[in-house]
Amino acid sequence: MDMATYITAFVTLFVVIDPIGLAPIFIALTPDQTGAQRRRIGARSLVIAAILLTLFGLTGDAILSGIGISISAFRIAGGLLLFLTALDMLFERRTERREGQAEGENPAHDPSVFPLAMPLLAGPGALATMILLVGENQGAAHVVMVHVMMLAVLAICMVLFALATPLARALGRTGTMVVTRLLGMLLAALSVQFVIDGLRGSGLFG
Repeated sequence: MDMATYITAFVTLFVVIDPIGLAPIFIALTPDQTGAQRRRIGARSLVIAAILLTLFGLTGDAILSGIGISISAFRIAGGLLLFLTALDMLFERRTERREGQAEGENPAHDPSVFPLAMPLLAGPGALATMILLVGENQGAAHVVMVHVMMLAVLAICMVLFALATPLARALGRTGTMVVTRLLGMLLAALSVQFVIDGLRGSGLFG
């Protein structure tokens, strides 16, 4: 067992999933949530992401090939969905909807599945990376170790999500609004990059 291979797998997944970059986005997506609500949302999103990444690590290539979907098409779809979330963050539509509702959680606006679990945690890049890493070696030990590296990256995400509430408290409402606008712009750029990467991968552009 070559540990250098799995260290490389860990670093690759860490860069693709980007736990450090996701922490402030998590705050921006849960501006009015309590600490307990944030923990539930974070845990739910990470469990869903782990299931999706495991599923694609084990059977992703066969699933996409079987239904005739390319990774490039998957990237474009994820980018378009992420762009809609970025627009909501930029123009405060999420905040306006929340202020018109009764206090408490509303499942319709729970970000744990979309956009946290997918496409932010288990996005097209992460899913494609799992397919590629597992495909390097078909041995059972290799497959297990790649998934252990993936779970280690998600564990780091959980720690950073847990720090979201004290960080949001330090920023205050005004600071959170400023961060939300800034991250909305960054998310919009990221979503456009997903689409560009998908178009390049499809062969439409060089």
